[in-house]
Amino acid sequence: MLVLVTYDVNTETPEGKRRLRLVARACVRKGRRVQSSVFECLLNSAEFISLKHELSGIVDQEHDSLRFYNLGNEYRSKIEVIGTDRGYDPSDTLMI
Repeated sequence: MLVLVTYDVNTETPEGKRRLRLVARACVRKGRRVQSSVFECLLNSAEFISLKHELSGIVDQEHDSLRFYNLGNEYRSKIEVIGTDRGYDPSDTLMI
């Protein structure tokens, strides 16, 4: 399933800046950044639960915000891009 992960981390303190880096690193490991604080992640159910658990352990729930949008397996028909598109298909093979 394709999950869109968005976050807003309060970076007014050094601890907030650290949380922001940790959230971004966790998201980079699981998906692809499509905007500054927005990631597309192709995950199975267990990976989704694991990512939510990891991120909820990083953020300060009184100052930060996480949002998960589950677009499911039929996500292609739910995505429309206007402007620059990196041409990324999350189900394609990724070569590093």
